[in-house]
Amino acid sequence: AYKRFSELLPKEERENACSARVPKSQILTLPELRANPFQQRICHVFSTSETEDDSMSFEDFLDMLSVFSDSATSDIKSYYAFRIFDFDNDGILDRKDLEQLVNCLTGQGEGSRLSSAEMEQLIQNILEESDIDKDGTINLAEFQHVVSRSPDFASSFKIVL
Repeated sequence: AYKRFSELLPKEERENACSARVPKSQILTLPELRANPFQQRICHVFSTSETEDDSMSFEDFLDMLSVFSDSATSDIKSYYAFRIFDFDNDGILDRKDLEQLVNCLTGQGEGSRLSSAEMEQLIQNILEESDIDKDGTINLAEFQHVVSRSPDFASSFKIVL
């Protein structure tokens, strides 16, 4: 992990990799993130940058790798998945978050975008399946309940270096 992190830094900064921050643009060059539709959100959720530029310290990088590792528990993985899918960072998945989530998964191109009716039906189905308290949103507990019924969630939520 240290080797991969330091390789993202300019040569002159590599010997001080433990105290350096790698810009988001460099993190996104990792093959493991390059094709991930949530790459921007992943950087945002794991970055502790005070300037909110989504750069990562070595510790941030290790946290990300830890969550995406096979040894992370389903609870930890689902907690971070929830944060990644909570696009407006308000602690709930509402219709706007779900729409952005679906758009990330289906692609942003005109040919792959769902129609308004299809999107509405899909969001309605997601809420019917997940919104236990029927408040029109999905909270963390509801999300974790749904994820717990998905046997392949933990194995699909991973990055292997």
